[in-house]
Amino acid sequence: MIVVIEIFYFAVLVKATMTKDPIHIYFVPGMSANETIFEGIKLPANYVVHVISWKIPKKNETLPQYAKRMAKEVTEPNAVLLGVSFGGIVVQEMSRFLTLRKLLVVSSVKTKHELPKCFKMLQKSKLYKILPTSLLDFDWQKLFMTKGSKKIATIYRKYLTITDKHYMDWSIEQVLCWDQEVPIKGSIHIHGEKDIVFPIKNVKDCITIPEGSHVMIMSRVRWFNENLPKLIEA
Repeated sequence: MIVVIEIFYFAVLVKATMTKDPIHIYFVPGMSANETIFEGIKLPANYVVHVISWKIPKKNETLPQYAKRMAKEVTEPNAVLLGVSFGGIVVQEMSRFLTLRKLLVVSSVKTKHELPKCFKMLQKSKLYKILPTSLLDFDWQKLFMTKGSKKIATIYRKYLTITDKHYMDWSIEQVLCWDQEVPIKGSIHIHGEKDIVFPIKNVKDCITIPEGSHVMIMSRVRWFNENLPKLIEA
């Protein structure tokens, strides 16, 4: 009898899961990164995952114009949009052209006031216009900043495949010159305590991940798998 009851409840649970409306979630990776940075994300069966790849910017294209092109990739209504790092800035610009269920910003900033001082100095001095893109060579092991993550850090470069110079130069300028004054209402910001690209000391009103680094979308993937559905469906 107990076995029959257990089978019945299991059947009810499976049916409930199968009848849930699908939730479409669109990911935008960090600067120059490809879709494989999200390969560790495993969401419930009713989630449909899409990754929007980077496009090469057109000549003199503004960030809003670029975001409008990217927004055309979101074909499902009431979708969820999640962006990492520079992708977090881009999804905020994309949201102006979309009606979303949720907007999530990861390892990024919500306004120009959250950018680090060195970024602001580069922007004011216009030094970024003469510095070669090749100088932007991060120490990926420092970006992880967590025990046991060095192995991930050493292979991280394989995910950085969008290396077109025009794209890189344009992207750097868009980050440095982003002029958003106030956060987009209802956006959810998830940020790592040990992020060295966008230090937590400059960031306000976010969900803070202890020991989380700038690339925690990979190094803390278990946290995202457990918590993204809760945040989206809350």
